[in-house]
Amino acid sequence: MRLVVVGAAGRMGRMLVKTIHETPGAVLCGAIEHAGSIALGQDAGLLAGIGETGVRIVDDPLPVFAQAEGVLDFTSPAATSGFAELAAQARIVHVVGTTGLDASDMGRLEAAARHAVVIQSGNMSLGVNLLAALTRKVARTLGEEFDIEIVEMHHRAKVDAPSGTALLLGEAAASGRGISLAERSDRGRDGQTGARRAGDIGFAALRGGTVVGEHSVVFAGPHERLVLTHLAEDRSLFSRGAVRAALWGKGRKPGLYGMDDVLGLGDI
Repeated sequence: MRLVVVGAAGRMGRMLVKTIHETPGAVLCGAIEHAGSIALGQDAGLLAGIGETGVRIVDDPLPVFAQAEGVLDFTSPAATSGFAELAAQARIVHVVGTTGLDASDMGRLEAAARHAVVIQSGNMSLGVNLLAALTRKVARTLGEEFDIEIVEMHHRAKVDAPSGTALLLGEAAASGRGISLAERSDRGRDGQTGARRAGDIGFAALRGGTVVGEHSVVFAGPHERLVLTHLAEDRSLFSRGAVRAALWGKGRKPGLYGMDDVLGLGDI
């Protein structure tokens, strides 16, 4: 499968290039960076530490997308919206690992998914998506006497909070409870906040050091707690999931899919 990496000079982009190189059935056919990037013209493989690939980093995605079958996108919400439109026009698989997407961004992905396969997730790892499936099931099983709190920690350079993974877990918990996360989300506590409202889903975001990603879903009930935790030790788990998603999406009908679909976790 011919794959393009956008944001190819970034930390995640370089990891994606390396993972494509290591994955049977996948080949790097393009690498994109923003105009003015110092990486333009450089070999994407050399930047990723895998040797020359013959794929130079460019800033014009149109001719690259025209020759591709899929694009891997861990960029920014604004950039992702633009890439979604181009991927839809080219009818190629668009794997979106970008975090910080709001309702309008998701609306653009839904529009693109009418014409192409779009696979979007706040986290591409098998473990996290299994955690989300378990969170949904536990939330469905336990009543409101169990409070739900989601605690996450990431490296000091992360710019969005709560993390995309934390929100993924929050949506899973809300789905299990049959409620709207937007209406029952508690993301900030400071000062005299009053007692916790029953049924809310709370979030706490910690930042520091070089932590790749730690997420826990706490179900706190009368005299007992159930804690589900995932610890990410290497970013390659995200890139492996993204390439796996692209390969899964090849040849499928246009639509907006998630990692639940890719991994077959919908029945948990």
